[in-house]
Amino acid sequence: MIGDCNKTLPMSTIPERFLKNVYVNKNAVEKQIRCILNDYPVVENETMKPWLLRVISVIDLTTLSGDDTRSNVVRLCQKAANPIKQDILNKLGIDNNKLTTAAVCVYPARVPDAYDIIKQMGLTDTIQIASVATGFPSGLYPLQSRLQEITFAVSKGATEIDVVLDRSLVLTGKWDELYNEVVQMRQACGAAHLKVILGVGELGSYRNVYKASLISMLAGADFIKTSTGKEVVNATLPVGLVMCRAIRYFYQLTGVKVGLKPAGGIKTARDAINWLVLVYTELGPEWITPDLFRIGASSLLDVVVKSLDDCTKLIPKM
Repeated sequence: MIGDCNKTLPMSTIPERFLKNVYVNKNAVEKQIRCILNDYPVVENETMKPWLLRVISVIDLTTLSGDDTRSNVVRLCQKAANPIKQDILNKLGIDNNKLTTAAVCVYPARVPDAYDIIKQMGLTDTIQIASVATGFPSGLYPLQSRLQEITFAVSKGATEIDVVLDRSLVLTGKWDELYNEVVQMRQACGAAHLKVILGVGELGSYRNVYKASLISMLAGADFIKTSTGKEVVNATLPVGLVMCRAIRYFYQLTGVKVGLKPAGGIKTARDAINWLVLVYTELGPEWITPDLFRIGASSLLDVVVKSLDDCTKLIPKM
């Protein structure tokens, strides 16, 4: 089965079947986004609570700063484990709260810290430990060193690896080389989930986004991810639509469900909800769970929690 972590498609079959005659109409994509957001029932303030709670549950809470230390990671993990303060939970009427973010995401060197803290909290089965790798954010490092980063992160406790594509291979049409690199990344991950960062802001066209999505999935990606968050243009809804269509086509073709992770540029609660609406509309309700949808973010959680607190002010007092 294509997409199984131990099985990939022979390279010789990919270009003819999957890369020929790919055409994406930019105007149609952007029009479809407007239609989705206009046609779907508007999420008003009084009905935002379940949407906001869902957003929190799919966040990969991230710190990817050059000055990250163990103390930064401690705070990150504590926040992931307890994303909403107790007073807000009380106002929302939520008892026995078990809500956490989906994962924490750090550099490889900080994975041991994250693993240690998550383990101490007894949440290794609840909060995933994600690590960026493969020369993040550029991906322009020798392949062997990129694979060694994956091996190191997994050996230290990472359960998910966010790898970066070498965008130059997309821009120069070296699809066979791109595929073979991702296959080797998939193998290096072992049992860890592979999330492939396309770097959509640097791919040049929606057509390249679609092709890179397909190649990544054919090579064994568990998720395809929009961006590193370091590009000038990161996660946009039109790009998300193109990636959703690639995911849907791949599922129809193989029966394998691949997840989507937008990252970068999602700053408001409304932004996050719009992504949920897009994925729900294009792929269905099963895709808006942590198993198949994530949002990579560092500051979004605080914004969403504030919006939840604002929701409590709208609840009539009895």
